[in-house]
Amino acid sequence: MDLLNTIDKRTFRRHGEPHVAGEHLTSPQALADWLTTAHLPTSHGSRLDPGDLAAAIALREALRAALDGDSAALAGYPVRLVPGPPDEGLRLAAGTGRPWLDEIVETVAASVARGDWKRVKLCAAPDCRWAFHDTSRNGRGRWCEMGVCGNRHKTRAYRERRQQHTV
Repeated sequence: MDLLNTIDKRTFRRHGEPHVAGEHLTSPQALADWLTTAHLPTSHGSRLDPGDLAAAIALREALRAALDGDSAALAGYPVRLVPGPPDEGLRLAAGTGRPWLDEIVETVAASVARGDWKRVKLCAAPDCRWAFHDTSRNGRGRWCEMGVCGNRHKTRAYRERRQQHTV
């Protein structure tokens, strides 16, 4: 989810103040910093380049598209089963050529295999779209924060209903 939220598309106002949207992966160095924070391996101390940045952003956008229902969005990220350490049997392996990108793809694939991925969602608020882990009992949560996005949606719907009754 951390990769999904390296882009902030939120455009709503909160307490009268506009939320400032933005891209966090703005350069190869910003990507390197994010990878360090996320404890993901880079290629043995080598510097990241614009191609690495483009690959990270492409995966992020493919993951976000998959969450929006584009089932073909991740077709360019195949995963296969390979022998793991002797005591562990098989493991999932991606082959992007970038160890840190492989680890992200493998983590997503493992999450899908466990059934956890269905709990990763994008906020239903069109002016938010923040990625979140749905912790609702039935797994049908729609809002990243009920007190913010859910409340704004419900308040808007209430006002529209009231306006229809007064017309």
